[in-house]
Amino acid sequence: MAKVAFIGLGVMGYPMAGYLKSRGGHEVTVYNRTGAKAEKWAGEHGGTHAATPAAAAEGADFIFACVGNDDDLRSVTTGPDGAFHGMKRGAIFIDNTTASAEVARELYAAAKEKGCGFLDAPVSGGQAGAEKGALTVMVGGDEDVYEAARPAIECFAKMVGHMGPAGAGQLTKMVNQICIAGLVQGLSEAVHFAKKADLDVAKVIDVISKGAAQSWQMENRWQTMRDDTFDFGFAVDWMRKDLGICLKTANETGARLPVTALVDQFYAEVQAMGGNRWDTSSLIARLQNAGK
Repeated sequence: MAKVAFIGLGVMGYPMAGYLKSRGGHEVTVYNRTGAKAEKWAGEHGGTHAATPAAAAEGADFIFACVGNDDDLRSVTTGPDGAFHGMKRGAIFIDNTTASAEVARELYAAAKEKGCGFLDAPVSGGQAGAEKGALTVMVGGDEDVYEAARPAIECFAKMVGHMGPAGAGQLTKMVNQICIAGLVQGLSEAVHFAKKADLDVAKVIDVISKGAAQSWQMENRWQTMRDDTFDFGFAVDWMRKDLGICLKTANETGARLPVTALVDQFYAEVQAMGGNRWDTSSLIARLQNAGK
């Protein structure tokens, strides 16, 4: 059992922190910007809550964070009440936020100056994966720090991989999001086409999902696309945030992402339709509303 802090109790962080307590048996202290949610978590899981990230991190062996973006991450780490001010020497900060590789390297260096470890460890699997404790975690940072933290990370994961030095976890998550963008657009067009052709979408998916077209997106999102129900899963606003990071990094590295850039603009159209909080399968909505 270790002493653990978890910062950020959104749709991902709330269940992830829960698994650190229930599956890992760790002593968990949580912090959330909205204190009522931290109190609720502590009541449900038998942990404790703190008033600031720094207070949550005091005495902790591992400090996890899952917040919104680079600025949020800086706020809860090196900000006035940030966790880095409360961390003991030798503690390890594990960042599960999807953020830039730049901020990962920045915080890695800041942690090292304090005699602490830092891992950028973004996750994939969405809300459902978090609730099942079955996320995929891609980790950047020093290998010895990774090995020390891996048992704790595994509490909420089905797959944990060390991808390389600081920033490599975030870069791998970018690869993940680039793949998803193209897959969701392709599936959107396929389901849209099947509906227009008066095919039974369920029968079509049942057949083609056993062949080369199969994907996680197909198995988990074809029904939401067919039924126009976009209230489950990863929100469009967050996908655009992630794709923005991908495109910025591609510009810096010289990578060419024409399909990703196009899908990002398609998601902008979904936002203009009022779909900011719809899940990513809502790409089909812009096809179905074309010309209306």
